[in-house]
Amino acid sequence: MQWTSALAIYFIIWWITLFVILPLRIKNSAESGDKVEEGHDAGAPVVHGLKWKAIVTTVLASVIFACLYWLLSNQILQNMDIPFIRDMPRI
Repeated sequence: MQWTSALAIYFIIWWITLFVILPLRIKNSAESGDKVEEGHDAGAPVVHGLKWKAIVTTVLASVIFACLYWLLSNQILQNMDIPFIRDMPRI
């Protein structure tokens, strides 16, 4: 696997993992007992915790990518096992 392909795959895994992690540990004003001020959305998070979520996302995406890389490098999972790749024309 070329480093550019590996980087692209890691980037995709990272973004998918981020969207899984984003809703965790979210409390809005109603859940935390705070008063919602006029003009503010009642569902907006009080504390978003993006730094924690970025760290967790990076660690989890790295573990997922390492497993995928190990499966591909040991030929347990091959490109031809993926249906849409198998049907693509060879260049």
